[in-house]
Amino acid sequence: MRFSFLFRKSLVLLGIFVSGLTSATAADWPRQVTDSHGTHQIDSKPLRIVSTSVTLTGSLLAIDAPVIASGATTPNNRFADAQGFLHQWGDVAKRRNVARLYIGEPNAEAVAAQMPDLILISATGGDSALALYDQLSTIAPTLVINYDDKSWQSLLTQLGEITGQEKQAAVRISEFNQQLADVKARMKLPPQPVTALVYTPAAHSANLWTRDSAQGQLMQQLGFVLAPLPAMLQTSQSQGKRHDIVQLGGENLASGLNGEALFLFASDQKDADALSANPLLAHLPAVQNKRVYALGAETFRLDYYSATRVLQRFAALFG
Repeated sequence: MRFSFLFRKSLVLLGIFVSGLTSATAADWPRQVTDSHGTHQIDSKPLRIVSTSVTLTGSLLAIDAPVIASGATTPNNRFADAQGFLHQWGDVAKRRNVARLYIGEPNAEAVAAQMPDLILISATGGDSALALYDQLSTIAPTLVINYDDKSWQSLLTQLGEITGQEKQAAVRISEFNQQLADVKARMKLPPQPVTALVYTPAAHSANLWTRDSAQGQLMQQLGFVLAPLPAMLQTSQSQGKRHDIVQLGGENLASGLNGEALFLFASDQKDADALSANPLLAHLPAVQNKRVYALGAETFRLDYYSATRVLQRFAALFG
């Protein structure tokens, strides 16, 4: 798929128009960025960023990066607002006039219409537009970002370096780390080890967060110990090979939920009650000892905004 000369000329004219806004940081550019598709050069500080991933968008907003449009998920559910933007940052996106690209299925034409100077794609997950990489890379520099193998702080640092917002990223992380230290100092942890997961009652299944996941790393930063899975446990990879989750279902579900406490991300109290009421899970120590905790529906994807809410929830539970 090739886009017209006029489109490229428009991008050049746009760059000339805003060149005065970037002169203060011109010495820092161009920058070389390496991803799974090789090394890319970003000639100047991006001014029109398109995020095809709702997971990445929250972090971009947190560092005040100029994200102008984002992919979206299903609107008006417990995770997302009327735009299909995640609840924890939907108001921020509205104030900054972030446009919705599409719902669910990626669309290259919608991306091109935004005239971006940088496009970001997630490497894994349901919000990945990796299949359109070749098309998108003809529009603007296109980077593939892995978020399944790092903390949200590491992701924020990476995005800060890519977008020229390093100082903002460092400030956000510093603010959060101070909050984390304050909460950790006041917490009395339940018996260890624990299990962190997303539970789907209707499917009798769960995704367990690993030590490498943003959720798992946050819990470890707070002093929690994540329970190792039993040896030889059969797990699924229906979502492909990922570092952040282990998929459990059927008879393996109970075996995998072996922590002394269960922490349900992307869940409300109804989900916690449903797990506790499941007769096939009634024998679990966490259920018997009433240590099944819902951490809120807005915690499925971790960024500065949702991680702050997780801290508030832990402070309420154990402070």
